[in-house]
Amino acid sequence: MNAGTLPAKQNKTQYSEAEAAQELGVTIEQLRVLIRQHIAQTDEDLNNIAIATFHASDLLVLKLLANQSCKLTSPDDSSE
Repeated sequence: MNAGTLPAKQNKTQYSEAEAAQELGVTIEQLRVLIRQHIAQTDEDLNNIAIATFHASDLLVLKLLANQSCKLTSPDDSSE
């Protein structure tokens, strides 16, 4: 699967926090960290993460951020 794509789900328009994490292949805590680092701007935003619903476009942005974060934290193999 391409890093910038998500599996197509027919008639699925909203995702819960758990469903979003599952679709992204991350834990709920990893999803929350992504949101804290890249999206949430206030303490109120952070408090609403667990009750938020996500759209397919939200998942796409989060998938791109997750892939970017992985690349930034992965050791560079070319330095050996």
